[in-house]
Amino acid sequence: MGKRIVIVGAGAVGGEVGGHMVKYGEDVTFIDGWPEHVDKMNKDGLRVTGVTAEEEFTVPVKALHLSGTQELNKGAPVDIAFVCVKSYDTEWATHLIKPYLAPDGFVVSLQNCMNEETIARIVGWGKIVGCIAAKISCELKGPAYVQRNIPIHGNKHTVFRAGEIHGEETERAKEVARLCGFTDSSMVTDNIWGERWSKLVANASSNGVSASTGLGKAAIADDPHIRMVKIKLAAETIKVGKAAGFKLKLMQGLTPEIYEAAVSGDAASLKILEDGIIEEGHKGNEDARPSMGQDMQKGRRTEIDFMNGLVVEKGREHGIPTPANEGLIEAVKKVERGEAPASASILANI
Repeated sequence: MGKRIVIVGAGAVGGEVGGHMVKYGEDVTFIDGWPEHVDKMNKDGLRVTGVTAEEEFTVPVKALHLSGTQELNKGAPVDIAFVCVKSYDTEWATHLIKPYLAPDGFVVSLQNCMNEETIARIVGWGKIVGCIAAKISCELKGPAYVQRNIPIHGNKHTVFRAGEIHGEETERAKEVARLCGFTDSSMVTDNIWGERWSKLVANASSNGVSASTGLGKAAIADDPHIRMVKIKLAAETIKVGKAAGFKLKLMQGLTPEIYEAAVSGDAASLKILEDGIIEEGHKGNEDARPSMGQDMQKGRRTEIDFMNGLVVEKGREHGIPTPANEGLIEAVKKVERGEAPASASILANI
């Protein structure tokens, strides 16, 4: 018998990953708080598209409104619950699914930021597995419609990294990697915390930049000042992560030290990073925005406090100044509160 899987939060990543699981025959139930999205999924199925015609498919799915979660009692207990909500919704989402978990069932945090501790406070450290989705670039385009904005990476870049908190390779971590592997390349990692912080470096230097400026990835890449802002944000986040003891991974195939060298005035390192930002900005959908940029466009709350806010918090713990991250938080919140329009000029002083 297959595993019973629940996706809590059928947004961009939850829909993309869950849709591929369904396509390959897994037993998946989606739970989401957007009524139109749930209704259309049940009526017409979930549509998934990418940058090529071959990636498009539509699959019939089972979806529940939040108020219908108790319907999970009609079947077997839940073996794996993927929590794919925004970081600020992690606590209630975990409480929501906890009563339906099988005795050996567990929760997977497939989210931005670092939410494992929040989940563990609710279900216990023994019932959580971490999973990072690195460079997946998905968007919920409308009810029952998810689009991926960049090409499938395959063996060029491992998108999904699943791992236990304690770093041991287990069957359940391998199962999470297998399930995510239907969408793109996956692996089991023994360094989930280092992977998490390495992903945070990417998020902290891109999400808030898009949210505060209103720009897509190509426009950001083509602006020299904003490129430098991204590099400063990444360098600060790397410095904080090292001080906190995280074992950082290669980022864009480059060592963390190259970011630090670039902000210290090394021209060769700066050119390598700028060339990489420009190249990445013009891959796939050039107007694509990271999740926080999408949230700002839609008038939703951002994850800035859980992303760059975490960098600032950890920086204070370890005595590391984080002026670029603090400046970005201020800019994002101004736009979020309607005190300033989204524009490149809002980052002029970073």
